Amino acid sequence: MGAISLTELGSKLAGLMFIWGTIQHFFPYTLRKRINSFWHKLENYFYPYVQITIDEFTNGKNNDIYTQVNSYLGTKSINKDAKYLKAEKSKNSKSFAVSLDEGEEIIDQFLGAKLSWRSHIETFNDQNSSGRNNSRPIEKKSYTITFNQRYKEMVIEKYLKHVMEEGKAIEFKNRKQKIYSNNCSEDWYWYGKGMWRDINFEHPATFDTLAMDPKKKEEIVSDLVAFSKGKDYYSKVGKAWKRGYLLYGPPGTGKSTMIAAIANFLNYDIYDLELTSVKDNSGLKKLLMETTSKSIIVIEDIDCSIDLTGKRKKKKKKNEETTNEDEEEDSESSKEKASENKETGKLTLSGLLNFIDGIWSACGQERIIIFTTNHKDKLDPALIRRGRMDMHIEMSYCKYEAFKVLARNYLNIGTHPLFQQIQDLFEEVNISPCDVAENLMLKNASGGPEICLNNLIQALEKAKEKANKDKEGKEKTSLNSKSINKVSTKLVGRLKKLWK
Repeated sequence: MGAISLTELGSKLAGLMFIWGTIQHFFPYTLRKRINSFWHKLENYFYPYVQITIDEFTNGKNNDIYTQVNSYLGTKSINKDAKYLKAEKSKNSKSFAVSLDEGEEIIDQFLGAKLSWRSHIETFNDQNSSGRNNSRPIEKKSYTITFNQRYKEMVIEKYLKHVMEEGKAIEFKNRKQKIYSNNCSEDWYWYGKGMWRDINFEHPATFDTLAMDPKKKEEIVSDLVAFSKGKDYYSKVGKAWKRGYLLYGPPGTGKSTMIAAIANFLNYDIYDLELTSVKDNSGLKKLLMETTSKSIIVIEDIDCSIDLTGKRKKKKKKNEETTNEDEEEDSESSKEKASENKETGKLTLSGLLNFIDGIWSACGQERIIIFTTNHKDKLDPALIRRGRMDMHIEMSYCKYEAFKVLARNYLNIGTHPLFQQIQDLFEEVNISPCDVAENLMLKNASGGPEICLNNLIQALEKAKEKANKDKEGKEKTSLNSKSINKVSTKLVGRLKKLWK
């Protein structure tokens, strides 16, 4: 018996039940009870199926289950005989999905059970509209899943959970990445726009195009893969599912490009946190609570965004100083207390540490925190210790292996007679990947790889010449300072003799 005939049979049985409901009050109670029992057995024999309906909206709000079912069914193979299809693309999706229109059927298999999915659209007029002529039609969409009643427990406990997880994963895979920036205005949140604003993130950087030592790159990729698959492991060891990366090195060495490559590799959103726009520790917590899971929180140039170490340095300096005057100590103590009172209500190092590694840091899952800095030594050790910044990644000057990646990216070449000369120069010169890429970039249509490589050789030779001059200058300065020290030592010695 086909699915269509079963549906027709079900509707006919439902009609008979309606008729029975209108006339059953003419029968005695005992007879009615026996007839109902017999009828249910007859109905289950001819139509032993159960239906579950999933509406698009529940209590006026979007039903997440409906959205996840829609994504899940979009990946299922469409019946060859299906004639009515529809194509849909959500606002934040990279691609569109072709699915069945109303009335068509999708058959799914799960743990030996056969399940039938159908979409339904019910149109009715909005009762809240003022005036009969102004009423607008409203569409009520839903999905129904039909299956044999012996699989009821399995469907409710396992299958629907499977559909939701798969649908959620498909949504995440197909969505457009976003980059968020925290608002610099305190009133923005109250206009319904939240504490973050976003645009589509379309940076093309990948680990394949990243100019970096291949071994170090492989180490980073392995760490990211282990983290993304570590949900059960982090739960087992009792740690929040997050990881911190410190990117440090001279300007132009690819720290921002590394962040983009990590985001594209994991398909995560980016939250670019500007600390100077954060009013206090409470505001920092609110920002954290509005970030999503599967995201990267970035604080660039953390050493020069706000002063997070001044107070600690003052205390350290005070501990190192000694004085015998009690009045002076009391005065210094009162000044420090006054300073602490002024700091109240501001963003502090303690607040940032709690943001990274405190209780509030566990309000989301699968989150990465990245700091960048040009001067690692300027950062407070508590800020970058293991457990907060788990992996310290040095973004160094461009070397020969990284140059070969850039040559492949910009010039589409893997080898060239000039490569040996370039390799020799890289061993003597420090130059950033940014400067190398600029010299390798084709400036006009008539240019070719050889012109670009020669431009790079000239830049490397200039850098080498400058480095040699700087070295000579430092040596001269060092010799001059030594000679001055000798002369001053002799003068001091003569003055001591004269004084005697």
